[in-house]
Amino acid sequence: MSGLRVTVWNEGVHEAENDPPVMAEIYPEGIHGALAEGIRSELPTAAVRTALLADPEHGLTEEVLADTDVLLWWGHLAHGEVDAAVVDRVQRHVLGGMGLLVLHSGHFSQIFQRLLGTTCSLGWRDGAEQELVWTVAPHHPIAQGVPNPLVIPEQETYSEFFDIPAPDELIFLSSFDGGEVFRSGVTFFRGHGRIFYFSPGDQRYPVYHQPEIREIIANGIRWTAQPDRPRTPPEVAKLDRHWR
Repeated sequence: MSGLRVTVWNEGVHEAENDPPVMAEIYPEGIHGALAEGIRSELPTAAVRTALLADPEHGLTEEVLADTDVLLWWGHLAHGEVDAAVVDRVQRHVLGGMGLLVLHSGHFSQIFQRLLGTTCSLGWRDGAEQELVWTVAPHHPIAQGVPNPLVIPEQETYSEFFDIPAPDELIFLSSFDGGEVFRSGVTFFRGHGRIFYFSPGDQRYPVYHQPEIREIIANGIRWTAQPDRPRTPPEVAKLDRHWR
């Protein structure tokens, strides 16, 4: 699949506040910059743009979304600062067929909570522990080329219970040093759109530089993208004839 149009959205608060200080060393171009770099290396024909919370309309204007096949969303500290009108706009485009990749703490984003209809709460602990990402759907396109298990040397621990609806597809299940498990890679279908949530990728750890993580994100972009689908959400349609 070539010529995909990808927008990487990041709230950019950790970068603006240099919090934590080590983040400037790990992600000198910001998390959005690292994600964009990874996408360009894995999908060299893709057109990749970045957008930030501080941009006008958070960088997610009608024109930008209409020109986006897949939107990546990374947020953590400023979920409540996202304007409701922008959330409405993103939701409409997802229901119309735009792909959505929600990453790490984006599980608490307004758009993810709205599309799933739950709190999206979970358990967590930040102890720089090893995460093993186990593939439970080896034939799914998102899992292609991914080692099983995928080893992340240091990562924030996420744990069940993860308050999401039963996923349409469970792709990855993670385990951590303390014995916790977490549904770390799940998909949902909403309207005409496809959603992939993938949890690894905290601001304190260089997870988005890891080649296997970049491959998963690229696979997720390919899977969620529907560039040829007209961007029209489902609607009530009157039937003009009887079918027998």
